[in-house]
Amino acid sequence: MRREPRRLLYPLLALALSGCSWFTDFKQQPKMDPWESEADTIAMRANPQYSVPVYGSAAPGFAYDRAPTIAAVNTMSGLSNPVAADERSLRNGRMQYEINCAVCHGLQGAGDGPVAQFGFPPFPIGATSPTAPALTDGQIFGIIRNGRGLMPSYNRIEEPERWDLINYLRTLQRGGAAQTPSPLGRPGETGTKLPGGTLTAPTRPAPHYRPLPPDALMPAPAPAAPTPQP
Repeated sequence: MRREPRRLLYPLLALALSGCSWFTDFKQQPKMDPWESEADTIAMRANPQYSVPVYGSAAPGFAYDRAPTIAAVNTMSGLSNPVAADERSLRNGRMQYEINCAVCHGLQGAGDGPVAQFGFPPFPIGATSPTAPALTDGQIFGIIRNGRGLMPSYNRIEEPERWDLINYLRTLQRGGAAQTPSPLGRPGETGTKLPGGTLTAPTRPAPHYRPLPPDALMPAPAPAAPTPQP
């Protein structure tokens, strides 16, 4: 009588195990199916967050704190801007500013961005700001990298373009930037209205890679047959 419950358990256990897929033959793999949401995937623009650029970093994660505090930002105050403020840098910096910064700080850095109309406290960083012009390039670099106060981290802006953004911000603070309120592009415009592709992700060729010449992969010529002696 004691073995009867155990005999009934065996068919139930076999039925439960039959619903398990022990061997998938690699048919179930992580992939993007048609019309699948991209909410859990990494965006194709730029390198993944907190990844290591192949060309190094002016402020690597192991050397500086990532906290959005004044103390953490001040540790990067000594970083110098290695990018010249030429026409290319200012145009690229303006695109980065209008895409990432103008929504809060306004096109001229007066703190009158669209979010100010919804109760967000204005924070000017342009020529009318009492504090932003006194910040060093390294401090602004750190604020973009770590965030500070209500501003989140914009570490998605890669380092070379971050220096371009700082160059354009300095032009705003000197009053030398374009005074017209119209942006470079309208929402949704692409092509020349957007910055280029990633500059630091592994999609660039590795610095140690040297392509072989075309004839390096050609098979060596077969040795000539010996000439018969008369």
